[in-house]
Amino acid sequence: MQRQTTKRRGPEVWRVERRENGLSLQDFLAARLGVSRRAAKQQIDARVVRVDGRVVWMAHHALRAGSVVSAAAAVPSPTAVSRRPTKATIIWEDADYLVADKPAGILVNGAGFSLETLLREQTGNPDLRASHRLDRDTTGCVLFSKSDAAHEAAVAVFREHRVAKTYRTVVAGKWDARSSTIDLPVDGRRALSLVHCIRANSRASHLAVRIETGRTHQIRRHLAMARHPVLGDSEHGSKTLENPALLALSRPLLHAVELELDHPLRAGEKIKVFSPLPREFHHWLGVLRLE
Repeated sequence: MQRQTTKRRGPEVWRVERRENGLSLQDFLAARLGVSRRAAKQQIDARVVRVDGRVVWMAHHALRAGSVVSAAAAVPSPTAVSRRPTKATIIWEDADYLVADKPAGILVNGAGFSLETLLREQTGNPDLRASHRLDRDTTGCVLFSKSDAAHEAAVAVFREHRVAKTYRTVVAGKWDARSSTIDLPVDGRRALSLVHCIRANSRASHLAVRIETGRTHQIRRHLAMARHPVLGDSEHGSKTLENPALLALSRPLLHAVELELDHPLRAGEKIKVFSPLPREFHHWLGVLRLE
């Protein structure tokens, strides 16, 4: 669960000790504030951290002994998840599968609380399993299988690339072409992203991106390679807009809007599901005048 950053009365100031020489700003801040590395990164992204009087926004900035680090009070991000969801939204279902609308800030599966554990409790089916994943902060369509046999069949469909996934995203800068193809390897493996520009201005662009391969962070990495990083993506792109409102954006603007695949257990049938853009996504489209 992602926590909101709490306000402080005033800036906190520390001097880097000799034993901390070479430590990254993110690790230093996490240790001094007693928070997670993720929370420390949010402080840095909010442009409220200074080193020797200068604002530093690189989490991996190496500190030198004797430098002075200060952190001003940060404003809680409106994208932060303040509490766990108590119910998942199911947008499609049949006897073997269901598609859930994943919110931001929770894992699809894994140890502890996840969308998978929430759905198991909600449906009363302990065999329910996620058949693919989205990143913690990506929203939208996720396919779940109701039995081991259904899961194995679904995994085979994904492995054979008989799946098309369409995402909506907002990137920095003006995307000039109406339609584009990015065919660049990711981690040494072929990756293909088909990009359609919905609306653009000089500051940002609203894109639909369709992929058939599912490499790790494929869309975010491809768009960063194209020098149009996804807004809010501090890991793969550091380009930002000169808009103070965007300092509150603490996650990549990426939504899995459509999932289409051959039905794993019914020859000749397809599963095609659409997830509407979340309210938060519309908010940022409005801020950037991309509605």
